[in-house]
Amino acid sequence: MARDSSATKARLLDAAFAEFAAYGIAGARVDRIAEAAGANKRLIYVYFGNKDQLFDAVMERALALGVEAVPFEAENLPGYAGRIFDHLVAHPDLMRLITWKHLERPGATDAEAQSYRAKTQAVAVAQRDGRIDPEYDPADVLILTLALAQAWFTIAGGMSPTGTGTPWPPQQLARHRAAVVDAVRRITAPRGDSAVGRSASSQA
Repeated sequence: MARDSSATKARLLDAAFAEFAAYGIAGARVDRIAEAAGANKRLIYVYFGNKDQLFDAVMERALALGVEAVPFEAENLPGYAGRIFDHLVAHPDLMRLITWKHLERPGATDAEAQSYRAKTQAVAVAQRDGRIDPEYDPADVLILTLALAQAWFTIAGGMSPTGTGTPWPPQQLARHRAAVVDAVRRITAPRGDSAVGRSASSQA
């Protein structure tokens, strides 16, 4: 029974991810989620509560999978940015889901705030150790790194978040990724460090 319950929850979360990414919270319909998951609609309320709570569960799961797939490395922020880029390429709906979150449920959850604090502290330590240029505040370094990694997925004409647009050719994908990695390298490499002269691909 527990195994069946876990499998049903997983199917509901997968279906809810697709629904929320396409329609946001207000436009999402629990009937469509239940139908896509092959589950009784009542189970959504039993397992997750209301629709807002289901969205929170979807976001929490997506972020946890992201952390697992792309571990944070303060000592190699260019490589970290490149791997975020790769993760977004592999999960084209994720950026759309995050955008809906910013629009309809703004503000960080406790878990998100704690994660940002831990990352910022790690950047500060790396700056004190001379591994990251100390010119920028640690929080600015982190936010700039994340923003650069996500940039191509947030602009009009960038990669289609729903996968319905024309995919980038491999050469274009590699060029965008290299630009992201190199930009993060330039703002984080210690002054005079030989890393500044290395190619972006060597840190990816």
